[in-house]
Amino acid sequence: MLIVKTSAKVPAIIVFGDSSVDAGNNNYIPTIARSNFAPYGRDFNGGKPTGRFSNGRVPTDFISEAFGLRPFIPAYLDPTYNISDFAVGVTFASAGTGYDNATSDVLGVIPFWKELEYYKDYQNKLRAYFGVQKANEIIADALYMTSIGTNDFLENYYTLPRRQLQYNVDQYQDFLIGIARNFIVNLHGLGARKISLGGLPPMGCMPLERAENVASSNDCVESYNTVAMNFNHKLSYLVMALTKELPGIQLVLSNPYYILLQIVKRPSLYQFDVSGVACCATGMFEMGYACDRYNPLTCTDASKYVFWDAFHPSEKTNYIMSDHLVKTALRKFL
Repeated sequence: MLIVKTSAKVPAIIVFGDSSVDAGNNNYIPTIARSNFAPYGRDFNGGKPTGRFSNGRVPTDFISEAFGLRPFIPAYLDPTYNISDFAVGVTFASAGTGYDNATSDVLGVIPFWKELEYYKDYQNKLRAYFGVQKANEIIADALYMTSIGTNDFLENYYTLPRRQLQYNVDQYQDFLIGIARNFIVNLHGLGARKISLGGLPPMGCMPLERAENVASSNDCVESYNTVAMNFNHKLSYLVMALTKELPGIQLVLSNPYYILLQIVKRPSLYQFDVSGVACCATGMFEMGYACDRYNPLTCTDASKYVFWDAFHPSEKTNYIMSDHLVKTALRKFL
């Protein structure tokens, strides 16, 4: 999968979020939310499982390459990399996390606020390595990306009683939007200027949700998709508000919803054969440790499947979504 390269217009891509953009940070914390084993990574460079929840690369890897940087973005907690590597791209993302601290508690992963603390630590290392002026230039010119929020609904709100007792879904969305707002304000205060806020995918179309939607012939769960759409509308209003509020900010919404929905609904347009179930195991429920190398049902060619496991797109889908975002929301940064 070749992506058209440009000369680098940003010096680095700095990533926050969940399993959609985690490159292996969870390998270094005590959690079951891991994917550093086969068949994960079987189509990654050298067939190596890295902790990415994919058969290959995740979207931010492709976006980094499209911006003329490296073809992958390493995890901050991975000891095989150092600050000279992270200076051109780093991800603080943690699979299973969300905006809400209660979401990260479910699987004992890195909370969203802690990702920002790691970023502050990163800034200090950058200044020690490059000197203050050069480091500050990288900080100001880098592209910051977030991809987060799905787990807040699927792993937390709709699964556990606590938040449902406190909020209806509209109020819970507003609660999350408030956290997103504070995050962007804090990031801007730390020197970030070019920021992409990630929207939610059509989460009702994930194989796991479809497998449980027996009453509707295993179609997408429309109520979940509606929640994702409404949340994305609120994020777009947040982008408009913060653009007026924060001096010098270039803030965009990178919304994967419609492109992924089109891939799911019309897979043959993108040369996929299967969109309702995933490649791994039965394709209905498995992810993480349930998706192991010994399952005889795992498909041989993940590029024919929209989803790799019951929750995560295949590398090919990640590429198509990334390419779309680079040509639309992220185009202004190229």
